[in-house]
Amino acid sequence: MKKNFISIVLFLIFTTKAIAHSEHYKDINVLEYELFRNDKYIGFHNYKFERSQNYLNVKSIIEFAIIKLGIELYRYNGSTEEKFEDGQLINFTSKTNQNKKIKNTKITFDERKNVLFISGSENQLTSPKEYRVGTWWDHEIVQAKAQISAVSGRIIDQKVTFLGKEMLNLYGKNYSSLHFNLSSTDENLSESKKLNIDVWYDEKTKIWLKAAFDKTGSWEYRLKSFN
Repeated sequence: MKKNFISIVLFLIFTTKAIAHSEHYKDINVLEYELFRNDKYIGFHNYKFERSQNYLNVKSIIEFAIIKLGIELYRYNGSTEEKFEDGQLINFTSKTNQNKKIKNTKITFDERKNVLFISGSENQLTSPKEYRVGTWWDHEIVQAKAQISAVSGRIIDQKVTFLGKEMLNLYGKNYSSLHFNLSSTDENLSESKKLNIDVWYDEKTKIWLKAAFDKTGSWEYRLKSFN
């Protein structure tokens, strides 16, 4: 009981502080992650932050390849760009190449209707402005009732579970982290589309430290460096 109470308190502290979205990233210019599959390095995912008054612009590039016995089985590369005004997402674009299959997603904020308009590879729809794009660097995703796929634009209703406070060591640096699990609430989804990912954020700065999930192998994103 005591452990559950502490977990709830830490979760509330984390999400209350998350309101000042842009303030947590005011000193961050670059986040660099390495990707691992079955504990083998396969690629990278890097973010670049740019600011102008009350605007925040976040660009990312991801590249990885799965190679077995010298044969390339799968290659993925993509880019995203997110634009925020006073912490509200106003524009998002992504382009991905999954084994030569191209997908594009665009999200815009309709200020008059106060919703996000999503034009994705699978459909066109609207969502509440509070939903977050599943790019994971944005710690406010643990507050959202749903996340929007950065690749396809589909909306994924989610349950967020706070799993506790943990010490992480990444590339020789120690971090006091908060560990969450994000999972789909729709049990009717196919296994390939179900969300089930663990994410870790730095307790003080809210920087995304790590992500882990299983999907045809064990995958991990690990923060290598930031400035």
